[in-house]
Amino acid sequence: MSEKDVKNQEDTQSTVEETVETAAEQLEEIVADLSGEQAEELTGDAARIEELEKALEEAEAKAAENMDLALRTKAEAENIRRRSENEVTNARKYAIEKFASELLAVVDSIEQGLQAKVETEEGKNIQQGMELTLKMTLSTLEKFGVEQLNPLEEVFDPQLHEAMTMVPSPDHESNTIIDVFQKGYTLNGRLIRPARVVVAQ
Repeated sequence: MSEKDVKNQEDTQSTVEETVETAAEQLEEIVADLSGEQAEELTGDAARIEELEKALEEAEAKAAENMDLALRTKAEAENIRRRSENEVTNARKYAIEKFASELLAVVDSIEQGLQAKVETEEGKNIQQGMELTLKMTLSTLEKFGVEQLNPLEEVFDPQLHEAMTMVPSPDHESNTIIDVFQKGYTLNGRLIRPARVVVAQ
């Protein structure tokens, strides 16, 4: 092999080595660039995931808050509906309370009139008419839920009766009503006037 050929071969080998080195460097740069991009991409993805997780947590918190608010609003609406129904029911049940209370004075007056002693025939006829009037009045009151309390011989109940006085009575047990001054009345179970009574000691 001539010297020239050896030189050419060495040059070629040197060129190949340089080319390989250059390619290796370029390859390293490409790998480095590629890794950098991927790292950036991965960092971007992680940041996006973190951002989405945060947004999800906020949305869940907001949803829970809205659910709580909705439940409270529903419960409050239910309470208002129930209260309104009760008020309407009570308004219907006790609408005549004031009227009934005023009418009780008329009933008392008729009852007192019936206690008067009558000796003439005309007086007896009037008394019978008053008895019928009293019956009709009490019957009408009953139709509208007004009931008379005549607690004679019953046990005294401070919820329904008003003790005017207490007297010793050997014929009655203690706390028994022995006389009624004025009858009491209830309207659909609600006391509108207590019975005024005398109680045995």
